[in-house]
Amino acid sequence: MQENYQSESNYQQRETGFIHTPVSVGEWMVTLLIMAIPLINIIMLFVWAFSGNINISKANWAKASLIWTLIIIIFYAIILIIFGSLIARCMKIGY
Repeated sequence: MQENYQSESNYQQRETGFIHTPVSVGEWMVTLLIMAIPLINIIMLFVWAFSGNINISKANWAKASLIWTLIIIIFYAIILIIFGSLIARCMKIGY
């Protein structure tokens, strides 16, 4: 039974390109260290999210991080537009 599971797991890895083993604590430590480096962190999120030879847990985490980053950028853009137009309007009126 165990051998059947291993061969099925290897088959899934070949089919999807993802690795199905747990991510170690050391690998998470390196991941978080890389995420602390500006610009490199965004590049690595794209690599981890869309590379075929990465752990599926890390790939899903990277995709979720990219989605949250996009949501935050859109939110800040809306706030900037609202407050920017209010400031521009106040400067035009002369307050």
